[in-house]
Amino acid sequence: MKATIDAEACIGCGLCPQACPDVFELGDDNVARVKVTPVPVESEGACREAAAVCPTEAIKIEP
Repeated sequence: MKATIDAEACIGCGLCPQACPDVFELGDDNVARVKVTPVPVESEGACREAAAVCPTEAIKIEP
């Protein structure tokens, strides 16, 4: 699976790296970014959780 972030929609709240630190991080500009593609199988559940808790729906998940 692949995760992407709409950088313009991201508000830098930090919820995604809290939910799935193996896949997401906040950059120096306080915008979330994806650290690894594809998402490791063992991180898929946490990645979906991160997308679900994103207040701006900036995270998109593709199979």
